[in-house]
Amino acid sequence: MQTHGAPHPHEPHGAGLTSRLNWLRAGVLGANDGIVSTAGLVVGVAAATTSSSAIFTAGIAGLTAGAISMAVGEYVSVSTQRDSERALLAKERTELTEEPEYELTELTDIYRAKGLSPETARKVAEELTAHDAFLAHAEAELGLNPHALTNPWQAAISSAISFILGALLPLLAIILPPTTARIPVTFAAVLVALAITGSVSARLGGSNRGRAVLRVVIGGALAMAVTYGIGQLAGVAGV
Repeated sequence: MQTHGAPHPHEPHGAGLTSRLNWLRAGVLGANDGIVSTAGLVVGVAAATTSSSAIFTAGIAGLTAGAISMAVGEYVSVSTQRDSERALLAKERTELTEEPEYELTELTDIYRAKGLSPETARKVAEELTAHDAFLAHAEAELGLNPHALTNPWQAAISSAISFILGALLPLLAIILPPTTARIPVTFAAVLVALAITGSVSARLGGSNRGRAVLRVVIGGALAMAVTYGIGQLAGVAGV
């Protein structure tokens, strides 16, 4: 028998959901980019030379540049989104001050469109307006919670840290094994790691896990194959 009480533990609730999904998204993307870009770089260098110092230097340079690039990109992107959200909220606050009756009718119409009767929709709109008109309109009209806007610093830090962690895997996989095993070990480690990040991203987005895993694994394998081929050509040419 079903009982009513606290929300189901497996279902996300609360004002912090958007914020959590934001940094989780940035983290998964950062890890995936760290794995693929660094793997492609070190595999390409390893195909051209057996020098551990050259491979390690290239890997560290790629890791550092990539982490900074990811952090800056996420900060700029999410800051732009946050500015847009704030502008929409400011406009809504102004409309509530200048045209409260029109806004009440607008909120009523939103709930009528959701299936409530005109009388019930009006009552719901009035009660929500009396409780917190700004919050009610922000959520119903804009789909925003003014108390839980996206955080650019959170996304930037999450992306940078996850990029570094992701990049460390191919870097260690190419450096630690014997020279003859470097490439196959790196390929195997990277493909397994990409399968995991693809699975996690699919779970976060509620999409098909098999397709998501296949996409990132094929993409990563292709990136490493291309850079390995370029590295081989460069090594043969003595570049």
